[in-house]
Amino acid sequence: MSGRGAVRADLEQVFRASYPRVVGVAARVLGSRDGAEDVAQEVFLSFARTTVPAGEAPGWLSVAAAHTALNHLRSGRRRATREEAAGGPDPAVPDVADDVVTLDERRRVRAALARLPRRQAVALVLRHSGLSYAEVAAALDLSPGSVGTTVRRAESALREELTRHASSD
Repeated sequence: MSGRGAVRADLEQVFRASYPRVVGVAARVLGSRDGAEDVAQEVFLSFARTTVPAGEAPGWLSVAAAHTALNHLRSGRRRATREEAAGGPDPAVPDVADDVVTLDERRRVRAALARLPRRQAVALVLRHSGLSYAEVAAALDLSPGSVGTTVRRAESALREELTRHASSD
């Protein structure tokens, strides 16, 4: 980049090519299209200030989306805990029992995901967002052969977190 405030010449091209994937990764973590779009905006603003080569952008952006979404998830959980302690507003509860169960399950999974070690959580999110083993390996600087093991360990850790916190809820 030449000079302060310069915009990358390839930003629009990278944005157009990668926006759907960045939003998809963030939406997997957050469960919200609006929240995912906010994350995508943050991620692309960060990318605009980097010198990451355009060829490495998809991996960089996917990891950044997962990290940023996990940060939002963690800060949202802290905010919800503070609001609950202060007697703040409760979210609207749907009338249909199935909707309540589904929403509760999603909340529990997202909370458990936020408690996983960062590398495991990111590997799990990237793989379940449709990235291939090779793409996950490149994005996280892992050998392609270790991606499956990392994802399986992350899935196992997620199940353990869900089980541990199910008994305390």
